[in-house]
This record gives sequence, C-alpha cells and structure tokens, in this order.
Amino acid sequence: QVQLVESGGGLVQPGGALRLSCVASVETFTMYGTAWYRQGRGKQRELVAARSSTGTTNYADSVKGRFTTFMNDAGNTVFLQMNSLNTADTGVYYCNAGWPDGISWQALARAPGDFWGQGTQVTVSS
Repeated sequence: QVQLVESGGGLVQPGGALRLSCVASVETFTMYGTAWYRQGRGKQRELVAARSSTGTTNYADSVKGRFTTFMNDAGNTVFLQMNSLNTADTGVYYCNAGWPDGISWQALARAPGDFWGQGTQVTVSS
C-alpha cells in the first residue's frame, strides 16, 4: 500500500506560479508511474500530467509548456511545477500512482492508478 501526501496548493494571481508536492510512504516510489489529475467545480476529472517510472513525461494540451512534473533525487517525492497560471487552472489537484508503464494517455485518463493523494486546492484569481 502506498500513501501519498500532497502539499503546495493555494491562492495565486493569474500569471503566477505554484509548486505542488506529493510525498510517498514507500522507498520504492521510483518504480511507480505517477500522474496529476485535477477537478474543477462542476467539471469532470482531468488528467494533467504523467511521469512513467523511467522518467518519460506527458502533458495535457491545456498545460503543455506551462506545467512540469519531476521527481526529486531521493526518489520519494514527485512535483508539479505550474507556471503562467490562469483561471482555468483552478481546481483540486490530486497526485496518483500505481499505473502500469506503457499505458496510453487516453487509458490513463480513464483508469488512474490505485493510489491517491488527499488533494490540494489551487485557486487562480485576481
């Protein structure tokens, strides 16, 4: 069982930046594919970013060039760096892990991994 603890959300003005963190309870976190999802009020859950266990990353078109996901050298924390934020980025962001490498983006959007963080609110507003 993997426990994920998120932090880093908050209120930011349009054009600002935030970094979300997701700390895992296992030493083998580097073996897991990780992903970030978000859900705005009244909206469906959206896959935002994914990082395979080998370090390959992929992003939703809406965040490409603005968001980056990466893991720390210790291999126990994954981050989502969010730059040039706009109001459409507002929502609850969830860290996810435990999906198999090689899964397509479309499949991952429908079927996340088994392990979830508690979610952290990101609000972009002036």
